[in-house]
Amino acid sequence: MQHDAHAHHEHHQAHDGHEGHENHGGHAGHGSHEDHTAHQGHASHEGHLGHEGHAGHHHAPGTVSWSMAAKATLHCLTGCAIGEILGMIIGTAFGWGNVPTMILAIILAFFFGYALTLRGILSAGVDFRTAFKVALAADTLSIAVMELIDNGVIALWPGAMDAHLDEPLFWIVLAISLATAFVVTTPVNKWMIGRGKGHAVVHQYHH
Repeated sequence: MQHDAHAHHEHHQAHDGHEGHENHGGHAGHGSHEDHTAHQGHASHEGHLGHEGHAGHHHAPGTVSWSMAAKATLHCLTGCAIGEILGMIIGTAFGWGNVPTMILAIILAFFFGYALTLRGILSAGVDFRTAFKVALAADTLSIAVMELIDNGVIALWPGAMDAHLDEPLFWIVLAISLATAFVVTTPVNKWMIGRGKGHAVVHQYHH
């Protein structure tokens, strides 16, 4: 009887150990499965976020509206028009020829174009040096294209270069040249803003 009891006791211990081993193995496997699943989910989540961020960055240029580009172009056009008219008035008053007058008009067009942008940036509390760099980055290409088209129209229009300020031809050709420059420059500004350049640099200082 003692022998049978002893054998029964050993059998019971072995059975308990076997159950503990199975439970332990199942628990370990379950933990490993959870860790693996969580890792996969985390990686999938990160990948999804990364894909969305990449997609958002890729499609950012498409968010630029024509109205935004037109507003930026009109801003440059205002400065250019002021500079050109003032340059022609000064050139005429001093009796200069067509070439010196046009050069002065272009210089003043850039000056007033930058000045209007500077005024807006400085009003946001930015120091002058930073504001000047921003204005250069924002307006240089825009004004250059605008002046090229504007003065090209005036130069090619018969009799426009010799027209005086008191003649209707002068103002008609000037209006046509500025309108043409506006139409040509607006897509350029849209392209630049869509890539974070041009007037897109100025927008971060506007609240």
